[in-house]
Parts: sequence; C-alpha cells; structure tokens
Amino acid sequence: MTLPHPAPALPTERTTERPFDPPAGLAQLREERPLSRLSYPDGHVGWLVTSHALCRQVLADLRFSARLELQHLPIPGLVKADRPAPPGAFAMMDPPEHTRYRRVLTGEFTVRRMRLLTERIQEITAERLDAMEETGPPVDLVKTWAQPIPAQLTCELLGVPYADRARFEGDALALFRLDSSLEERGAAIAALRVFIGELVREKRANPTDDLLSGLTTSDLTDEELVNIGVTVLAGGMDTTANLLAMGTYALLRNPEQLAALRADPRSTVRAVEELLRYLSVAPFLTRTALEDVELEGELIKAGETVTVSIAAANRDPKHFADPDTLDVLRSSGGHVTFGHGIHQCIGQQLARVELQVALPVLVSRFPTLRLAVSPADLALRTDMTVYGVHQLPVTWDA
Repeated sequence: MTLPHPAPALPTERTTERPFDPPAGLAQLREERPLSRLSYPDGHVGWLVTSHALCRQVLADLRFSARLELQHLPIPGLVKADRPAPPGAFAMMDPPEHTRYRRVLTGEFTVRRMRLLTERIQEITAERLDAMEETGPPVDLVKTWAQPIPAQLTCELLGVPYADRARFEGDALALFRLDSSLEERGAAIAALRVFIGELVREKRANPTDDLLSGLTTSDLTDEELVNIGVTVLAGGMDTTANLLAMGTYALLRNPEQLAALRADPRSTVRAVEELLRYLSVAPFLTRTALEDVELEGELIKAGETVTVSIAAANRDPKHFADPDTLDVLRSSGGHVTFGHGIHQCIGQQLARVELQVALPVLVSRFPTLRLAVSPADLALRTDMTVYGVHQLPVTWDA
C-alpha cells in the first residue's frame, strides 16, 4: 500500500527533565489523529492508538488478536516471532486456549493466598528497610528495596526457594533488554525453563502451599506448567520493581504529593492508582487484526498490527482532568496500566498490594528520604521494554 506520507515510527525518546512523561509526540498524535499509521522496524506498516477510548475499544475487541506469531513489534531490538506461543504461555494466546489457562490460574489467585502474601509483603518490606537502616545512607533503592520485594514475593508465589533467586533473576531481566541478542534471549529462556522444569517435578513429588503446587493437581502437562511459571516469573518481578522505584522517584520529585500521602495514610489506595496511571511503566501493547475492522473511519486490514499506547491513553485529557499532573488524592479509575478486556493482567491485585504496603512504609520510616544525586545523573531504562530507572541513589538523615 502506498501512503500519502511516510508513516512515522513509534516515539520512544524520554528526557531526564521530564522522566515521567510519555515520549514526546504521542500527545500531539492523540489530539490530532488518535488512530494513525505507524511504521514498524521490520518494514510492516500498521497502526498506533493513542486515545483512552480507542485503547479500551481495541483491547476489548476479539477481532484483534494477542497471538504471539501475529504481532509486529514497534521498537528496534525486538524480533517478530515465527511460531505460536508454546503451551502454557497464555498471555500470548486467544480463546479458547487463553480461556482454558486463565480459568485454571484465576482459581489459584484466591483471597486467602493474597492475604497470606500481604502478610509476607509487610514482613519482607520491614526486612529490607531494616537492612537499609543498618547499612546507612546512601543506598541504591532499586537494588536494596524495589527489586528484592517483588522478587521474593514471586519466589514465594511459585514456591521457589529464595536462595535460588540469583539463579534466574538475571535471565528474567535479559528478556527485557532491547540490546539482548537473539542468542542471549534464547539462552535466558532455556535456562528459565530448565530451572522451572526442575521445580515442577519437585512440586509434583512434594507439593507445598504455592501456585505451582496447586496447578499440579490440574490436567496441565509439565510443559504447560513450565511456561506458565516463566510467564508469571517474567511478568511478576520487573514490572512491579519498576513501579516501586519510579513511584518513589515521582514522589520525591513532587514533594507536595509525598506530603499529602504522609498526611493521610488512608489515601494510599488512591495514591497507588494514580501512580499506576501516571507512570505507565509498560508503555504499550500490540494486537493484530484477524479480519478487516473499521475503526474511526479507517479500515484496519486483516494482518495489520495495532500498537496501543498505554502511556498516551493514561494521559488522555478526555478521560483524566489535568492528566500530566501527579495528584495522589484524585480518583484515577479507568486507567489501562494493567490492560483491558480478557487479557487484563492476572496478577494486578498482587502488584497493587505490594505498592500499597511497601510505599507508605518506606516514606514513613524515612521521613527525610531524598535523592542522593541530581535527576540529570539518573540513567533511565530506555534500553528496556519495561520503563524505569537503572539505579535510584537515595539518602536520609541517619
């Protein structure tokens, strides 16, 4: 197809001056053409959605597929898959396969398990803050607090001995690096599958009170359980770690909002929802049309990929008043940080609880917490698919 003008690539540039804002250019597209043509690194010409309403519409429409092998990926460094997702990798499947896995998994995310994990989040957070206080300032908050909390929680959810965390954390992070080669990604996936395969066999023989053990009583095969484990492992650690780090960074850069949270701990739930909206650390999703679909007066042809900008949708002024301002007391209902429709993140409640527990305890325990470096010296994670900061050096009055 010949376009009247060359389709632009997805804007991805971030600045240290405005590190929490979506890449420049998305807001203008949202205002002028919320459904616009998009050029993909592999030469595909598809579409970009930037408004909140269209984001929800596409993600809820089953004519747009989440199947792995159909997706063209909008940023360099990611390569289009040449085969379907392996059995158990439910996030990259459509119904009825997705429905089957989702139904089994939903039964494992029980109120009782979330309550037990909440108690562990409180204990783990206290342990990490005790270690920070013992070490003394300054510390890298990413390494000492933001990464260990979801890493340990994910270990406990899956029944992984925490002592083995170092064995797979590096492999999980390699999956999110844009500069990882195909060989490095392949090796990381292989290592994770070997590790979780060993764990699945152990759970079948000696079940404990965890998600994987619960799933061994279903009709799922070892291969399916391994890939479910990889999906939970990859999705449960890095995203939440960056929400914790960037949430703290955003509060430190907006001291009046930090003061509002400290003044009224009952505002924690609203504050967490606002940070989820404001930060959008997983900035986009992709879907591919299974058939011709008319949307906003445009014809999206079968096989064309639509990139849904979560970051742009969460800053849409037609849905959120003054969306570029962080306001921890506002009601941020309707944000699409966890997606929308049948593929909405299955672990979203656990991520919320981690943020609701860990953030208030941190800022109350260290009332003089502040950055130990200039914001200009912080390295943004623009080289990763999940956005954040590589380090967050902080200090306080000991």
